[in-house]
Amino acid sequence: MNDKNLVISYPRMGNYHILLEKSLKILFPDANILTPPQMSARTLEIGTRHSSENVCAPFKYNIGNFVEVLDMGANVLAQTGLGCIFGYYGELQEQILKDLGYEFDFLCFSQGKAAMQTAFATYKKLGGKHSFATLAKASFYTLSGMHIMDKLEYKMRENMTFEAQAGDHESWHHKFLDDLRTVSLVKTPTLWHHYKKKLDSIELSKSCDQLRIGLVGELFTMMEPFSNFNLEKELASAGCSVSRKMNASLLVFSRKAKSLAGSDGYLTRLPGANGADTIAQTLSYAKQGYDGVIHMKSFGCTPEINIMPALNKLSHDMNLPVLHLSFDTHTGEAGLQTRLEAFVDMLRMRKMGGALC
Repeated sequence: MNDKNLVISYPRMGNYHILLEKSLKILFPDANILTPPQMSARTLEIGTRHSSENVCAPFKYNIGNFVEVLDMGANVLAQTGLGCIFGYYGELQEQILKDLGYEFDFLCFSQGKAAMQTAFATYKKLGGKHSFATLAKASFYTLSGMHIMDKLEYKMRENMTFEAQAGDHESWHHKFLDDLRTVSLVKTPTLWHHYKKKLDSIELSKSCDQLRIGLVGELFTMMEPFSNFNLEKELASAGCSVSRKMNASLLVFSRKAKSLAGSDGYLTRLPGANGADTIAQTLSYAKQGYDGVIHMKSFGCTPEINIMPALNKLSHDMNLPVLHLSFDTHTGEAGLQTRLEAFVDMLRMRKMGGALC
């Protein structure tokens, strides 16, 4: 296929599409890189219609997003995931879409250790002219940019509730994303130092009665705001400092054995996906004196279900309240809001009753 005839797209998740688009543009300079629409109720409705009832919500979101971009003219789909959700489902997603009558090439990065080799073979089949070294280089700069984005957003989540002037963090975050779209991948690392200084300059008003809540759980549900009803912003607006270590950087760079060791005996073997990270991070939050933890997962996510007994034991042993939240196609925002408000109120009463400033 001629490079000029390619219309390449992918499923959306958080803000990572900015980096993926830049990387694809390097590899296919003459192709049309089609930005997928933001996740929406329509996306989920389409995905639910064409997926098994019992499959997890992230799978349905991905199918829905794929259908949306195929209807917009995409003829190449990039499967970007590296973890459990995408790794097991990539081939199934491709088959569902082809059974629906869509014709496209599938650029899959989620086939285990052979992912890069398989992707490179597909890249050459599509008329790509760059070498494997160029593909690896583009991947390196994309991962570097992803790491910077994750660090900046982590810093923002922890401090935005303390800002003296509401909206300062979000304003700088939007400017960062705008610059990320235009700066070359090679120069992406320079953005970290610039915007870290900007965030450090924001006036904060901290007090010891503000709650600190850690978020743990399944990757997609935590990282795609639409799928969790913008839970992080809801907590920030309620006066809570939010910490979320789970992000794409952790997925790519973490070592499962280290996460298992970090579970301190609450797990004796790896449960799959990022289950061990959930336990290790919850234990870390407990030791740091966080007020509570919210465990977020897609309904039916087996690894996260499997670690719930260990998580509940940890909660009891460390006297750390844990709220379990499951998200699926039937989750209602009003019900979620009620549970969230009750949890925050309970944490506040505990803090007022037992903590000293």
